[in-house]
Amino acid sequence: MAKIRLTKNELKKQKDALKRFNQYLPTLILKKQQLQVERLKVHKLIDQTKQKKAYVKAEVYKWVDVFNERVGVEDLLTLSKVKTSCGNIAGIDIPVLEGVEFAEKKYDPEKLPLWVGYGIEALKKMLALNAEIDILNKQEELIVEELRITTQRVNLFEKVMIPTTRENIRRIQIYLGDQQTAAVVTGKIAKEKITKLAHSRLAQTV
Repeated sequence: MAKIRLTKNELKKQKDALKRFNQYLPTLILKKQQLQVERLKVHKLIDQTKQKKAYVKAEVYKWVDVFNERVGVEDLLTLSKVKTSCGNIAGIDIPVLEGVEFAEKKYDPEKLPLWVGYGIEALKKMLALNAEIDILNKQEELIVEELRITTQRVNLFEKVMIPTTRENIRRIQIYLGDQQTAAVVTGKIAKEKITKLAHSRLAQTV
């Protein structure tokens, strides 16, 4: 336990600190709760987006299997740009997906099956969903890290700083109380001595 001064000034300092801690702790707890809620939301969005991707992928393979043709649709399209903006969740900055851009290779429709056009559109959906999943994963990582830090701070206040400050206040109050009691006792003893001395002198003069 750190050594503290057993003085009235230190007592005031410790009481002021305890007041600040008790005012700040509810804010930290609220932030922790908000982060927990947002983490669940983002995790749910990730699962939903993965389900959408699985559905689109299944639709693409269904077309491919029907026509039993492999034409390399994935070679005709690439994701060229992912556009994001900055959002905010419980006081932390997070990336937000704004849109995606694609680079398409020209092809001769007469040389490829009719379903290729549909395949390209389906691939666009899959690539866009992949980008969305990546951004959501980044959001979740940032939220989890901030939640870890906030939880540490809550624990620090609840389990260390507030109990330690209360104990410091208790120790100082006990010491000052003992000092006050000792001063009263010393004062009474001194008063008794003075009274006895006065009586003794009075007796000598009579």
